[in-house]
Amino acid sequence: MYNHQLKKRNNLLLTVSLSFRRNPMPTELIAPAREQVAFRQYDSPSLAPDQIRVRSRFGAAKHGSEMAMFQGYAGHRGNYDGDLHIFTQESQMVTYPNGLGNICVGEVIEKGSSVQDFSLGETVFAHGSFRQEHVWPVDRARKLPDGVPWQAAVCLDPADFALGAVRDGHIRIGDSVAVFGMGAIGLFVVQLAKLAGAYPIIAVDPISLRRDVAEECGADIVMDPTACDAGFEIKLATDKRGADVCVDYSGHYTALQAALRGVAYLGTVVAGAWPGSYPAGLDLGAEAHFNRPTIVFSRACSEPNPEYPNWDETRLFSVVWRLLCDGSLKSEPVVQPVVPFEDLLEAYPKIATAPEENVKLGVAF
Repeated sequence: MYNHQLKKRNNLLLTVSLSFRRNPMPTELIAPAREQVAFRQYDSPSLAPDQIRVRSRFGAAKHGSEMAMFQGYAGHRGNYDGDLHIFTQESQMVTYPNGLGNICVGEVIEKGSSVQDFSLGETVFAHGSFRQEHVWPVDRARKLPDGVPWQAAVCLDPADFALGAVRDGHIRIGDSVAVFGMGAIGLFVVQLAKLAGAYPIIAVDPISLRRDVAEECGADIVMDPTACDAGFEIKLATDKRGADVCVDYSGHYTALQAALRGVAYLGTVVAGAWPGSYPAGLDLGAEAHFNRPTIVFSRACSEPNPEYPNWDETRLFSVVWRLLCDGSLKSEPVVQPVVPFEDLLEAYPKIATAPEENVKLGVAF
């Protein structure tokens, strides 16, 4: 149960806990219903022999996937049937209440009787919602090495999707690459394309903050698609050839249209975002028909991987974690803003209502 009062802010229902500071039970952030946020207290269970109890210190949201649930735009599809490989209405993918947040970093404060590889006080991380305390099986948790920023841990998930997109698009040394959407995944596509030797790397996003971060992450050219014809400008920036590979992580149909317009003849468009249903306006009879690009859908966690058995998501995680730990991939500029846990009732809905203030929302507990 959770105690709260409701008030209207930015056309969203925000739930304010009356007992957040004085109740000893741990607290979590949830969406009790569509476009609502609430703090809820919960019981932290006793440990099984192979589990650890972790006090949260930092965390981050996963904007694209979480917004599909928080805003509810994926709900009409029903749920994915893994046997038929089709969406049906037999069950629902979007349900409430639902925990918010994607990865948490914290300190081990208790361990089960059979746990040997983790010590009390160690810093660990795993997939987990915005909770003050987590109980994780040891096979889910990873250690955060000394000297590695916590932002690297919360960026592991977006980085593995970015690597999947780079590999699915076959980005190679010398390729010109345009990336649409400078959220966390798009920013890691920029960095990985840079490591692959691509040039120029063109970052396209309407938000000034995100274009600035893209430059910090290695983009050679940044474009505001609201101020120019991005597809046309991509052609001009690549000696009229177009980008060898366009990668879309904006999830907006106008970006996909610009990618089809800006990609080279027989080039590749990687559709990596998880968007809602596109409205009318996507024109497949213009550049897409005349220039015959290949459209590749990329999703790192859909297994088997296109390069299976040599590549799977475990290997993608392994590669990007090494690059995050050795500093080859920048994580700290990607995680902003970082807000206190108790401010999430106001800060979390801004992912939807004030995207110009967010790149990847981080939390300090």
